[in-house]
Amino acid sequence: MTRLALRGVACLRGGRLLFEGLDLALAAGEAALVTGPNGVGKSSLIRIAAGLLAPAAGSIECEGARALMAEAPALDPELPLGAALRFWAGIDGRPDAVPEALAAVGLADLALVPVRLLSTGQRRRAALARVVASGAPVWLLDEPANGLDIASIALLEGLIAGHRAAGGIALVATHLPVALPDAREVAL
Repeated sequence: MTRLALRGVACLRGGRLLFEGLDLALAAGEAALVTGPNGVGKSSLIRIAAGLLAPAAGSIECEGARALMAEAPALDPELPLGAALRFWAGIDGRPDAVPEALAAVGLADLALVPVRLLSTGQRRRAALARVVASGAPVWLLDEPANGLDIASIALLEGLIAGHRAAGGIALVATHLPVALPDAREVAL
């Protein structure tokens, strides 16, 4: 059973307490939308959920693999997009998932283009393709709508909805509107 649970989580950054006592439990098909102004800890919460940042207090439990979409796409800028994605998909044991992931984000025709030549929005969709290709049941998305146009935001919302309908979990931190029907709201 896919599950993500944060219990009594606190975050300290630079000697400053950003939040404390955060409780959140998500099961298959559920989502949470983390909102708040810049600097309140949205990205830090995503990093804590990913296991990249230790909480100052509390605990995190995750059943199921996690895929992270951070602010930087983490794709080699010199490689063609398809090859850059195959690197990560290979680590996840899913190199054959790349063509479908590229098609899902509308970038199939750019598979041979070096990552460095992609626009900001294309790089954001490429980062989303990396999450899609991972096959992970838990998606941790940090500001996924940054740099996206209206059509790409709708595509993002559709991918998240499809992931949830298939039993996946989505934890989304954003300061931009992203439609996540029935998502729990976490205001920091």
